[in-house]
Amino acid sequence: MKFTVVWVPLAEQKLARLWLRASDRSAVSKAAYEIDAFLKTSPLSAGEARSSDQRLLHAAPLAVRYSVSPDDRLVKVVDVWWYPTRA
Repeated sequence: MKFTVVWVPLAEQKLARLWLRASDRSAVSKAAYEIDAFLKTSPLSAGEARSSDQRLLHAAPLAVRYSVSPDDRLVKVVDVWWYPTRA
């Protein structure tokens, strides 16, 4: 069963700023797409639990913090930031 993924306005704005500042915009776009794909299909097993309702997911070069409402089949992305890759 699929979940609906919603980026709260602040997270959307931060993602837009990260994309504008990125030296590789296609990597940022790809990571955002991968995050959405993971969260639509398996938000409770993707990423790492941080508190009772918060989880973290990394898809370089991004990381997001999100919450899941299983009863509503809803995922809310509440924050996004750079997640550096290691060489």
